[in-house]
Amino acid sequence: MTLKNNFKSELESLHSGLIEVNDWMYENPETGFEEFETSKHLVNYIKQFDENVLYPTSELDTAFEITFGKEGPLIVLCVEYDALPEIGHACGHNIIATCSIGAGLGLRNLVEELGIRVKLLGTPAEEGGGGKIILLERGAFEDAKCSMMIHPGPYDVANPTFSTIEQYKVEFFGKDAHAAGAPEEGINALDAQIQLFVNASTYRQQMLRTDRMHGVIKDGGFKPNIIPSYTSSEWYLRSLNEEGLNKLEQDFLNFVNAAAISTKCKSDVTSPDFRYKEILNNQTMYELFMNNCSEIGRDMPLQDPGNLGLGSTDMGNISFAMPSIHPMISIETNGAVNHQPEFAAATTTKSGHKAIFDGAYGMGATIIDLAENNLWEKL
Repeated sequence: MTLKNNFKSELESLHSGLIEVNDWMYENPETGFEEFETSKHLVNYIKQFDENVLYPTSELDTAFEITFGKEGPLIVLCVEYDALPEIGHACGHNIIATCSIGAGLGLRNLVEELGIRVKLLGTPAEEGGGGKIILLERGAFEDAKCSMMIHPGPYDVANPTFSTIEQYKVEFFGKDAHAAGAPEEGINALDAQIQLFVNASTYRQQMLRTDRMHGVIKDGGFKPNIIPSYTSSEWYLRSLNEEGLNKLEQDFLNFVNAAAISTKCKSDVTSPDFRYKEILNNQTMYELFMNNCSEIGRDMPLQDPGNLGLGSTDMGNISFAMPSIHPMISIETNGAVNHQPEFAAATTTKSGHKAIFDGAYGMGATIIDLAENNLWEKL
């Protein structure tokens, strides 16, 4: 019996438990750095097979790690588990978590024969917070030869496009006044925010189709009869690479300044989060992943339709630090896309459950190929 067959058999025995974990996560979503019950649940599940889980780790309360194997090249499987505010696991991080855990546990009894180490690394706060970037800076990825994870979506793709992203907080400062009795005494900070949104909306007509600029007003005033002296908004800017984002950022800052000048407000722009880089998917790894998925009846196209996926992830920063892959694996969503409640519900369907097995198998079998064929220098 080949090692891949051994791995597949082990994964089949794990699948029902992984489904239970996946569905529990759907019912109990927690947002970034607040994944206390989720991380505990995942750790307790892993401890059924191996007690040696380090939790918490790297001075992050909801991060964890366990390494199978004592020597040889290290492969890191990233376990994501944070949910989105209000709409829960609408980005499918429950499937991401169970795929990586399935791959790691499925390989745990094969690592000695393969001569490798496999780390399951619990990475909090992907949806803002940069958990993987923090873990990378604090040494949790150690001397890894490569890293991998999968991500559910409406379609399969081995080499998806992910963009660079930066977050911004824009504050305008004006002067309170009675909106009816003495409007001439006020300086309207809400007008400044509205002007910023108008500037951005006008700009989108000429913006590159691969760029994105989107925001929401967080603080817009208190009552209609008080001219707002303070407002704030949050923005995401995305581009295909660092150079493109730098150009987009300069235009955006010009829009902020123009809005401030036209309303006589003062402005302040800060970036409260890490800059997420674009993904550099490793060709050797994604080609192996494609072949292994084909073996179980899932055909993986090389690139996404139109090459315009344009999501963003802190896995991009990892891909610049070491060879990595981040394939998309499809679930049936009846037309729903990521970040919709209907997508979250689809993660618990038969199709979502199948994606857990297929994603775990694709990653685990790829690790076996890398080890058996000694492909580390080709990464």
